[in-house]
Amino acid sequence: MAETVIHPSAVVDPAARIGEGCEIGPFCVIGPEISLGRGVVLKSHVVVTGETRIGDETVVFPFASLGEVPQDLKFRGERTRLEIGARNRIREYVTMNPGTEGGGGVTRVGDDGLFMAGSHVAHDCRIGDRVILVNNASVAGHCVLEDDVIVGGLSGVHQWVRIGRGAMIGAVTMVTADVIPFGLVQGPRGHLDGLNLVGLKRRGASREDIHALRDMLGQLGRGSFRDTARQLADEDHGPMVREVLDFILGPSDRSFLAPHP
Repeated sequence: MAETVIHPSAVVDPAARIGEGCEIGPFCVIGPEISLGRGVVLKSHVVVTGETRIGDETVVFPFASLGEVPQDLKFRGERTRLEIGARNRIREYVTMNPGTEGGGGVTRVGDDGLFMAGSHVAHDCRIGDRVILVNNASVAGHCVLEDDVIVGGLSGVHQWVRIGRGAMIGAVTMVTADVIPFGLVQGPRGHLDGLNLVGLKRRGASREDIHALRDMLGQLGRGSFRDTARQLADEDHGPMVREVLDFILGPSDRSFLAPHP
């Protein structure tokens, strides 16, 4: 059984649940309602507060703040929580906030993510597995980022936006509407600029799948996304095209980023 090591200068509440093999470095502050899984590493000067759970083997770098109250003026101290999955890498100055009563009360972060220095996950977000937020990327409240999404450095995602699986947001981009799975978005006011071809190839998408997605995207660009998606939904498509159509026809409070003219 691996030994847990807590630096003498760390402040760890006796009620906190610390898993075996954890390492808590100098000047960390751990609150009473914290649960750390096996092998979690808090390097130094990390604050974990509120009702927060961190999954096995996640590593948190100096000056990150996890579980502090939401940056939402409607928050009135209600009991909410932050759940972070396993094997994440949470770099310097990252902030992640718990949920709010109006948003379901929980912020969830999946497994195997990389959250680079200065990035932010706001209240009531749902972040999938293998998500990458590059330096100083910010995700506002109530957003959904599905698996394998990449958000480029200095980019912002507007509240309530959904970003579909495998999509990529370029650097210095403002995303104000939903992004289809496998989409590529870039520009100061983001527009859909085709498919994330690099990501699709890395995940083994076939030539036929990519051609089908391109054909679907061309048809979607000729009219209303939802109206066109309803028409295409009656036809026989491969699983990737079907995933995009299901995403478009799913519940959302936002419109969709259209392809660049």
